[in-house]
Amino acid sequence: MLAVILSFVILLSFLALSVPVASSIAGVAIIIGTFFSDYPVFTSIGELTWSTSTEYILLSIPFFVLLGEILLHSGMARKIYFALNVWLSWLPGGLMHSNIAASTFFSSISGSSVATAATITTVAMPQGREYGYKEGLFAASIAAGGTLGILIPPSLNLIIYGFLTNTSIPELFMAGLIPGILLAILFMFFIYLNSKYKGSTTKKIQTYTWKEKFSELKNFLPTLFLFFVIMGSIYTGLATPTESAALGVVGALVITYFAKLLTKDVLKKAIEGTMKTTGMIMLIILAANILNFVLISIGLIDEIEYFLEDMNISKYTLLFIVTIMFIVLGLFIETLSLMVITIPVVAPIMLNMGFDGVWFGIYLIILIEMALITPPVGLNLYVVQSIRKKGSVVEVMKGCTPFVLIMCLMAFLLVLFPQLALFLTEFV
Repeated sequence: MLAVILSFVILLSFLALSVPVASSIAGVAIIIGTFFSDYPVFTSIGELTWSTSTEYILLSIPFFVLLGEILLHSGMARKIYFALNVWLSWLPGGLMHSNIAASTFFSSISGSSVATAATITTVAMPQGREYGYKEGLFAASIAAGGTLGILIPPSLNLIIYGFLTNTSIPELFMAGLIPGILLAILFMFFIYLNSKYKGSTTKKIQTYTWKEKFSELKNFLPTLFLFFVIMGSIYTGLATPTESAALGVVGALVITYFAKLLTKDVLKKAIEGTMKTTGMIMLIILAANILNFVLISIGLIDEIEYFLEDMNISKYTLLFIVTIMFIVLGLFIETLSLMVITIPVVAPIMLNMGFDGVWFGIYLIILIEMALITPPVGLNLYVVQSIRKKGSVVEVMKGCTPFVLIMCLMAFLLVLFPQLALFLTEFV
């Protein structure tokens, strides 16, 4: 148990000193391995790094990142946003429904919450100001909508969870679909009620004719088709997640080419963004794999399991403890780091307690979603505020509070109705 406490203290110290996340995790692994493990940690690092970096499923990460980058830099995401705005602006809450819907749709292609939040903020904030929306809640709707990127397939975080726990990626993708869409609907329902009963959130109301609505479909349907190609190829068994990601990149290139949006500059920016994001993710995964090896070698997981057996607590009591732990840690640790640090320890214990691995993955992702919009380290809060460049981030934090409570409700619904996540997995 001394090793656990020491690991946590060292990790938080490194992060507080702004040491890069991957270096912090690897540093903890080396220190703990040197003093507490009987295994030759240093001689194992090379083999661990090679075996992790050559995992076929991880090849899907740069492909999905590249797909989102192409749609972002080509301006296709902007077209999607305006098309959804034309169809949804009549609802009480107006553009904020477009924020959630566009985030949901872009999430289903990019797989990244931060990329989704950045994209929608860039497109939406000028529109929000033009129509006089209250900026705190308006910006919060973008930050909250962006969290859907790690739940709605194809989610990079679900791929990482599947890799770390050896869980079927297609089943995780299928399991995330209903909770992701339901969460988006709950967000929009809150916006509807808030706008209807607390007064309009905008000074101007947008109205469009049916002709204008149908005219905008040309900007929406090609990308919708791309989503069905990606997910359909996975669910029908015609392609693995990695192959479908590559197919998605080809599809994005074709769509943007015929839309006359594909240029050398777009490709350059997309490739550069992909290299930066993929490099960051892979370094964290490699470092986490080394730390996992060290923690297993010192018998940490076995010790925790024996401790829980001695306590004789129920599986749902343990689930409650884990829930509180993730909510608290999410306040201070970035989401990807939180996943790779905790999942190798927590997941085996929860699965041994009788929880389904796919269900627990979706439940965990919802808890991790909260970390994206809860201070002081909520990434989406600062992404939205940095692009907004006006007012205080505190306004965005306050606006996000109802959305955090809705995520708690969604997690509770998953416990009451596990089939929300497991129903569609029966068809994989």
